[in-house]
Amino acid sequence: MMNLTSMLTENCTKSAVLFNSKKRILEYIAELAHQQLPDISEYSILEALMTREKLGSTGIGGGIAIPHGKLKVVTKPILVFVVSKEAIAFDAIDNQPVDIFCAMLIPEDQCQAHLSTLASMAKMFSQKDFTRKIRHAETNQQLYQLLLDYSATEIAK
Repeated sequence: MMNLTSMLTENCTKSAVLFNSKKRILEYIAELAHQQLPDISEYSILEALMTREKLGSTGIGGGIAIPHGKLKVVTKPILVFVVSKEAIAFDAIDNQPVDIFCAMLIPEDQCQAHLSTLASMAKMFSQKDFTRKIRHAETNQQLYQLLLDYSATEIAK
């Protein structure tokens, strides 16, 4: 089971941000990830995310995207969780704009772990009640707490 708490930090959890394009939100995600990974440039992080987007949008539908990228120098998966105040066009599979971004940077050699984490996220986001709470979180702290509580409940199962 995915342990969000080991991958997420409060300063990489942002609610009610305001950006107007796919590129800008990905740049912002790269900036936040860079704080967790100071040895990796924002540009390299952005490039990893953009490379993955070129294969096909990571917008999974329902206003949710899971941008992700593989980097050699990452030793453990890092999550950046951002909720946008207004949904952004993201070429999602259902053509709906996206307002929940759960970005993940993973070590290049951990593809299997990466797939199970993506599956766990898809499961988490399939819970409408939970995604509604995420969208209504007013502060970064509130959003972070929601994710921690969810993670604790899932691990207990």
